[in-house]
Amino acid sequence: MSSETISLTAEDGHVLNAFVARPAAVPKGGLIIFQEIFGLTGHIKAIAEKFAAAGYLAVAPAMFDRIKSDMVLSYTDFTTARATMSQLDRAKCVLDMKAAADYARSAGKVGSIGFCWGGSMADLAACHGLVDAGVSYYGRMTVEWLDLQPACPMLYHYGDRDALIPADVIEQIRRKRHGQVHIWGNADHGFCCEDRPQYNATATAQSMQVTLEFLEAHLGK
Repeated sequence: MSSETISLTAEDGHVLNAFVARPAAVPKGGLIIFQEIFGLTGHIKAIAEKFAAAGYLAVAPAMFDRIKSDMVLSYTDFTTARATMSQLDRAKCVLDMKAAADYARSAGKVGSIGFCWGGSMADLAACHGLVDAGVSYYGRMTVEWLDLQPACPMLYHYGDRDALIPADVIEQIRRKRHGQVHIWGNADHGFCCEDRPQYNATATAQSMQVTLEFLEAHLGK
């Protein structure tokens, strides 16, 4: 496996960075890994490397580059994180996602996987027909575009202790989406991130196994 940082160019000419992790063998397919609201953190890069180790070409675009290049925030800086997220134009985010998808498609079919804000971006990428399968980890903003529908199979992961995404919000998403919805026990928001106190090793391992099986089913050659 190898990794590097590259530049992607969106259709409007915007240039953004992306972390790319490549498998040692011929890739099973491509993946776009979407960041949390804290930027392209070490956690997201580690996630990309895990999926590369599982055989996928993983591309993690720096979605905050539209606001400030190479922005990485601490997990306690919610004020800056939310302010940055609020400045993003959704249509331009789609352009950046498309640039990442186009790059990943060199490996075959493409999936989107995102965490927190990125979990909703994974859903949005699917709604715009950019990917062949999508996986959303604790993405709340999906409720803002439930009138749209993903053009591919979807998988959603939530935690039963997530105060940011209570049961009624999950139910809204479940009613409007036809994908699989898994609610993991004793799991809080950000349960997949080893750098946060909410990390839950059991929920992470179990949800990742479900995710890998889902990807095998929908991105297979």
